[in-house]
Amino acid sequence: MLEGIVRESTGKKSVKALRRDGYLIANIYGKGLENINAVFKENEYIRAVRRKDTIAFPVKVDGKEMQVVVQAYESHPVTGKLLHVDLMVAQPGVVTHYHVPVVPVGEAIGLKNKGMVNVSKSRLRVKAKIEDLPQKIEIDVTEMDVGDAKLIRDLPQIPNVTYTDAERVAVLSVIKAK
Repeated sequence: MLEGIVRESTGKKSVKALRRDGYLIANIYGKGLENINAVFKENEYIRAVRRKDTIAFPVKVDGKEMQVVVQAYESHPVTGKLLHVDLMVAQPGVVTHYHVPVVPVGEAIGLKNKGMVNVSKSRLRVKAKIEDLPQKIEIDVTEMDVGDAKLIRDLPQIPNVTYTDAERVAVLSVIKAK
């Protein structure tokens, strides 16, 4: 379990000092909950996020354990180093927005015709309760040829889950390889 500490000072100097010491600045929030300004050891956070197998993962801050979901993060434009992360508490029974990964399944017909599968939206924004949330959205591409695309309206409906992106948005397509 990822453990963090609450930071008292939110000023620029203290943030720079914490980053220099190898900490990652985090903001933890949830519906009806008090915001928590926390810090995690950067390497431990990256390890915890990489090895998680569900969208929500446990953290412990100030003696409180909670399930959180990564909502947004900020990285340095040149080095790519993680600077800040927003974590939302995954509260059971509360309907909210999540980003679910898209996974193409099967081998497209278009691959034999010198095409390639292009995933234009690697994550779809959905509205659901955490207990109804799928861990990934699998899209069958076996019948797709060069020039074909799957839009959000073509995706299978998941019970108690609503896609919040526009229906005409392309999720993946088979394009001609250059």
